[in-house]
Amino acid sequence: MRQVIRGAVLLLLLLIVIPPPATAQQQPVVKVGTEGTYPPFSFHDPQTAELTGYDIEVIKAIAAKAGWRLEFVETQWDAIFPALDSGRIDLIANQVSLNPERAAKYGLSDPYTYSRGVIVRRTGDTRVKSLADLSGKTTAQSSTSNWAEVARDAGARVEAVEGFAQAAALLQQGRVDAIVNDDIAVLDYLATTGSSAVEIAGDAGRSGSRQVLALRKADASLLSQANQAIAALRADGTLRGISQKYFKADVSVEDGGSADLSQGRGPRSTWDVLRSTAWPMFVGLVKVTIPLTALSFAIGLALALLVALARISSYRALAGVARAFISIIRGTPLLLQLFIVFYGLPQIGLKFPPFTAAVVAFSLNVAGYAAEVVRSAILSVPRGQFEAASTIGLNYSQTLRRIVLPQAARTAVPPLSNTLLSLLKDTSLGSVVLLTELFRESQLAAAESNEFLALYSFAGLYYWLICVALSAGQKRLETRLNRYVIV
Repeated sequence: MRQVIRGAVLLLLLLIVIPPPATAQQQPVVKVGTEGTYPPFSFHDPQTAELTGYDIEVIKAIAAKAGWRLEFVETQWDAIFPALDSGRIDLIANQVSLNPERAAKYGLSDPYTYSRGVIVRRTGDTRVKSLADLSGKTTAQSSTSNWAEVARDAGARVEAVEGFAQAAALLQQGRVDAIVNDDIAVLDYLATTGSSAVEIAGDAGRSGSRQVLALRKADASLLSQANQAIAALRADGTLRGISQKYFKADVSVEDGGSADLSQGRGPRSTWDVLRSTAWPMFVGLVKVTIPLTALSFAIGLALALLVALARISSYRALAGVARAFISIIRGTPLLLQLFIVFYGLPQIGLKFPPFTAAVVAFSLNVAGYAAEVVRSAILSVPRGQFEAASTIGLNYSQTLRRIVLPQAARTAVPPLSNTLLSLLKDTSLGSVVLLTELFRESQLAAAESNEFLALYSFAGLYYWLICVALSAGQKRLETRLNRYVIV
């Protein structure tokens, strides 16, 4: 009996002294920025549509060692560092090359990948043999990548693209002369597509490239945890195992052997690509594109009415503010407005979630354009309508609501419908603020399969069908509004 009591007391003491394991809620959430369109490092599995790749498996292994709970945020490469700067993500796991400029601005981890840069040319194009031959020629690169800097230093003019798949397409079409990129990405492309239209001309003239995780300088604790995890994974062979799985070589150390991607992921037929992508594209349409369009248009139209009324107001200050708003919105690109709302405003303390930020930007854009439509529609109503309304005792707001706006609606519907259709198509820019909408789904699939024509045409079919439905709704609305018009 004493032994049982003694054992129970000992167990109780152990429970008190030894802390319980961290639960998912106690683990720090780390937001990881990645492209999702850069195979074999970061891409979507065509069978499961899940985010996968060498970098994805590495960061998951690091998180397991460091005790993090990961949340992946996909975005274009050229927007990935602004996302880090604005606090939208905590680190970048997307083959970030180590260079002095990045080391000065960001907290960079110990290298976890070693590779070399290569020059890619059209097959048989003997004009491009080495880095020196790029002077005066045009290359296709992600504009903010390390390889773009290499190409510029060699005297090349850089055409900005989102990823390697687009760069390879431009090279095959003869729109650019060469590409400078990571040899592993090039080998994966050649093995997966079976393309014989492009070839590796030679090394990019540097001894090699080291890839790291990028964090903000202020996140020193997070960086220390990442470095400890990388060291542990290298010591226990985990990094070597992940590398062997993807490259049949150990790219996690220098001189770990040449990557072999001859097996690739295997080419797929166009039909297989479309069949596996149709549902994700439809989900992106229903979950993001349509709600974003509907909400932005409703809010934008309400704002447009207020701006239009301010524009025709007899108060000069109010009319001046309205004119300035319209001028700014119509005088700046929508893409710039999205970047200001999503990446710029957090620097002054206004940080919106991706969907909210997109709604704000699109609504303001709609308001700027639709305000002039509403104003012209109101002014098209004869002035005598206002005078007649005042003689029967209606005030200004009653006159607008009961007399003027119903008549103005007939005039405004066609141009406002055009604004709605334009907004629907403009939502394709949502990917720059981390939204995975219809067009982004097609981009993800195209980056993995290189079926640009089929996938982008299929995405266009989705947009066209929705526009046809909206146009039919416009026709019915016009018929309804014309019902009581005296001809």
